[in-house]
Amino acid sequence: MLRNESSAWKKHKSCGTSSLLPMTPKKPPQWLQVVGHAGSFHVGDYGTLLKRFCEGEQQCYLRLMEDVLRPYVPAYHGVVQRDEQNYNIMDNLLTHFNRPAIMDCKMGSRTYLEGELLVARERPQPRKDMYDKMVAVDPEAPTMQERSQHAVLKTRYMQWRETLSSTTSLGFRIEGFRKSNEECHTNFKRTKSREQVIEALDNFVDSNTQIVWGYLRRLKQLRQVLEASDFFRTHEVVGSSLLFLHDWTGRTGVWMIDFGKTAVLPAHLTLNHRTPWEDGNREDGYLWGLDNLIDMLADMLPLT
Repeated sequence: MLRNESSAWKKHKSCGTSSLLPMTPKKPPQWLQVVGHAGSFHVGDYGTLLKRFCEGEQQCYLRLMEDVLRPYVPAYHGVVQRDEQNYNIMDNLLTHFNRPAIMDCKMGSRTYLEGELLVARERPQPRKDMYDKMVAVDPEAPTMQERSQHAVLKTRYMQWRETLSSTTSLGFRIEGFRKSNEECHTNFKRTKSREQVIEALDNFVDSNTQIVWGYLRRLKQLRQVLEASDFFRTHEVVGSSLLFLHDWTGRTGVWMIDFGKTAVLPAHLTLNHRTPWEDGNREDGYLWGLDNLIDMLADMLPLT
């Protein structure tokens, strides 16, 4: 997400997670952008991170600072302007880790808002670019009509894309991870089965049961707090991630990040985040995915 002003780390441009990676612990200003739009992130002063301003995300953070979820999200510190661009200021979660391994898991059973589907349906325009993307991944995916048009509707593409990974089958997907030795793994677009995901998780933690225990404790605590959170009950949480961090000392941490697509619900509506999504019910599958993630980590531990 962040590109350092120096270009010392160009060789890692293709590496993908959705957070900042410290390149040299003794020199915190040196960081690397691994995913996201160029210029969206900058390192701030005093252990902070500047993220390109999004009003919806700002409103989420302001509410979260007053919610029981506060310990599970980056602390929010307001807005600052840099080069005529506004940025939200938040804690840099990597500050207290020593050359950490880092993983981004996109949570939920879908990564598009119901509102996005509605807009796409109101303006149904077949898209050649999305057809080309579909065919590049799976030449058999388009229907006969789509093949004849060499185009697909955006709604169809958005829903098809989610079926490729574990998003629809498990309620979360691994976006990518980078190990402490700078080894990057980003090709998870078709990692779908439980066995494939466990294999990837085991690779990320280097089969270290101490790290697995640390993550498991944190995720169980998070689940308990989510179930008690007023914020969580009253928001459609889509496109949000869990950021996993661990280092050679055995320190682990997990935080909720990325609330740009999180939407407040109408006053009469609340979600349990486990009910399967049907068009109109706003359910996002976040807790269903977290349940599955916790079960998988538990299965990675010795039977004792």
